[in-house]
Amino acid sequence: MRHVPYLQHVLLGASALLFAGSSFLPGHDEPGPVLTAAVNFVGGNSPAARRVARVMAPGAEITTATNSALEALGTAVGTLSHPDALKDAFRSYYAYKAAHPDEALKPLLYFVDYGQPSTAKRGYVFNMDSLKIVDGPFTVAHGRGSSTSQYGVPTRFSNASGSATTSLGLYVARALYDFHGHSGGHAYSSIGLRLQGVSTGFNDKALDRGVVAHGAPYVTPSRAGRSEGCPAMEPDRAKVLLPKLADGGLVFLFAPDSKWMQNDPWVGENAA
Repeated sequence: MRHVPYLQHVLLGASALLFAGSSFLPGHDEPGPVLTAAVNFVGGNSPAARRVARVMAPGAEITTATNSALEALGTAVGTLSHPDALKDAFRSYYAYKAAHPDEALKPLLYFVDYGQPSTAKRGYVFNMDSLKIVDGPFTVAHGRGSSTSQYGVPTRFSNASGSATTSLGLYVARALYDFHGHSGGHAYSSIGLRLQGVSTGFNDKALDRGVVAHGAPYVTPSRAGRSEGCPAMEPDRAKVLLPKLADGGLVFLFAPDSKWMQNDPWVGENAA
């Protein structure tokens, strides 16, 4: 029966090549029938099977998906404040989707680069299935507690209630509701989108703080005023984009803040 070990090695090698040459499809977290049969053939608990399993590890799939998204979208996005801005956003998206497929129900990612001033068009919405830009770039507000000047670059970020600051990290878009606010001494109404912060320690108090996405009259195509910490956008844009994001889209608020980048549970190697 010398041919059995020989066939095992041949099939294992062929299976590894099949996997290495296959493209990653977002949402497909199970190996195909050919690869599954190959792993079963060589023995589910054998060293060879464990090597194949390591190749198929979620971390490897997340990295592959992230690199594919960067290749497809990187050149279409304008100048960003940090070379890892998009990589961190895309990796966080895929890592959270892999860990919580029952919550990341829509393939949309609302991304904001808060390393840029509020006069810059620093917001995008991406479709992470088709790897296309749904909208952007466009202006987005940051919290008044995050910058000292009205149209400057935000440099202070907090998760604390009453701070009126932007909170960095990954959010899950929840339900729509009727938002009511004040600007320039006048009341206004808009569509609002509740955000659940899932970057523990950095934005997980967002629901309690009332940090939401909404339309605001102080956000125009050329600049954005300051909010109470909400990633607010132009009112007409909010009417179109927020319903698409509701109930399962993801939001990622970025800034080149070293403490957050090193410790957010979904950023970089932390998400592996």
